[in-house]
This record gives sequence, C-alpha cells and structure tokens, in this order.
Amino acid sequence: MAVRIHPSSVVHEKAVIGDGTQIWLFNQVRENAKIGKNCVLGKNIYVDYDVTIGDSVKIQNNVSVFVGVTIEDGVFVGPHVCFTNDKVPRAVNPDLSLKGLDDWTITKTLVKTGAAIGANATIVCGVTVGKWAMVGSGAVVTKDVPDHGLVLGNPAKLVGWVCACGERVKIDEGTRRGACKCGRVLVKTDAGVALEAKAS
Repeated sequence: MAVRIHPSSVVHEKAVIGDGTQIWLFNQVRENAKIGKNCVLGKNIYVDYDVTIGDSVKIQNNVSVFVGVTIEDGVFVGPHVCFTNDKVPRAVNPDLSLKGLDDWTITKTLVKTGAAIGANATIVCGVTVGKWAMVGSGAVVTKDVPDHGLVLGNPAKLVGWVCACGERVKIDEGTRRGACKCGRVLVKTDAGVALEAKAS
C-alpha cells in the first residue's frame, strides 16, 4: 500500500517511510528519521532527525518526537503528549553564549511495543515505558513504567495493571495471576508482569 503524505507536510528526502503510512496536515519529518509501515501521524507532528518509530504506530495531533526517543511497534501516542530529551536544559552556557549542538547531551527514551500514552502526558527523558503499559492522561512520567503497568498522576505512580487489550486487570497476590474479561491472563513473576503463554 502506498504512503500518503498531505501536501502541507514536509518530509525530508533522507527520511524512510514504511508502506501504508499516512502523514496528515502540517507535519515535519526530519532527515534520517525512520517511520515504519501502516503508521498514522495526525496533524502538526514533529519527528526529529534520527528518530525511529516502529510499525502500526498512531500519533495524535500536536506531538513532538525529539531525537533520542524510540517508539516500538503498535504504540499509541495521544494528543499533546510531550517528550523531552535533555535532563538539564539551558538556552545558554554559563558565559551567556548561546548553546549549540555540541553543548548538551541527549538522554534517550524508549516506548516499548503496544504501550499507550494518554493525552497531555509528559515523558521525562531517560525512562522506558514498558510493553503494553498505559500512561494516563496528564501524567508526568519520571521513572520507568513496567510492562503492563498503569501509571497515573504527577509524578506518575503505578496504580495497577492492564491487559494487551487495554482493560484493567486485578492480579491476585496469592496466585499471582489475573484474568481479563477478554480471556487473556496476566502473570506476575519476579521479573515483572507478562501475558500468560497459551498452551499449544
């Protein structure tokens, strides 16, 4: 399936865009950015140079994905989500000279497969948002979010667990298992929470 790019958007000739991806109004995709297959980028989105975005990612209006951010397959990024990439941002050096490209350090952020980030959330750089995790609207994420974790608030705190389908799942501390109404089961181990493997 062909790539669709709205005439108002600017996509650098050195960007790589996967088949079936749709880039809507007033977007900018910088050089060496890689956007996977079947993605949907809404209105007024900025994708910085060297950013990697996986397949089947949906990014809603008014999101900037800055250099240092990696988004894996199947991630949902809600409107007005704010990513950062500098732990100690300054406009100038101590001598008041304007900072240049070599005067700061990129701090990387990873959003893993299937995660969802709600509207107006802020992802402070240096964190990993785990597989199938969910970040509530308006949350400020300052620490790693575990796989299947649900985080809310400022600063964001772990308040529960979510299935791959998005529904909340209560995990019994005794059995360390929790069933979702969709039929999937989450299992808590020393390594974290994961979907129970189906018997073949």
